[in-house]
Amino acid sequence: MPRVKVELPEKFSFSTSLSVRVGDVNYGGHLGNDSLLLLLHEARLQLLTHIGCTEMNACGVGLIMADAAVVYKGEGFYGDTLKIEIEAGEFVTRGFTLFYRVTCEREQRVVPIAEARTGILCFDYVARKVVSLPEALRKKLER
Repeated sequence: MPRVKVELPEKFSFSTSLSVRVGDVNYGGHLGNDSLLLLLHEARLQLLTHIGCTEMNACGVGLIMADAAVVYKGEGFYGDTLKIEIEAGEFVTRGFTLFYRVTCEREQRVVPIAEARTGILCFDYVARKVVSLPEALRKKLER
């Protein structure tokens, strides 16, 4: 079976810490895949806040997720504090990619949990169409 591959950048310019909550744990006793996507969304919102934007107003445009890919590297458990690092890249006319590295520290060592990428498009929610990436947003994401 071919596996999804996520090529991460060498550096990450933003990071945040989020805890695995009881509702994030599935019947297997570990972080569920749906909950990981929610945690990535929260981290993305924190990144946008950090650069003075929101999903509905990112330098004059809205943002919409076009696709997502996740490669699981290990299990997350209730009470883990996840470090989620994010870097923007692969800028195109109408969007960009966000790359994520998710780890946690256990027993004084860094444990990889997941690597992910999301394709983000600039979107006009009134006209319901994809629009061009503002240069101001690109500059904020590149710093």
